Amino acid sequence: MTAKNIVWHELIGLKAKIIRASHPELVGIEGYVLDETRNTLTIGGERVWVIPKDVAELEFEVGDKRIRINGKELIGRPEMRLKKRWRR
Repeated sequence: MTAKNIVWHELIGLKAKIIRASHPELVGIEGYVLDETRNTLTIGGERVWVIPKDVAELEFEVGDKRIRINGKELIGRPEMRLKKRWRR
């Protein structure tokens, strides 16, 4: 999994951290992705957070790699993201 192809992979179960966000209280939230909808990610850590995708930059931990991605690229239902064409 790389930064280019993470949009086609399942995000539920990955460890995620909010790196940047338009709302300062969201920065630093980390935990595991519990659920994903079209516009939000549910992250469980110290508590359960529902994070809008379009306002955050996220860092996912995959094995020993860390992948940063802008949440705007993740907008859309997971099953519909597979059909989208992304610029390479």
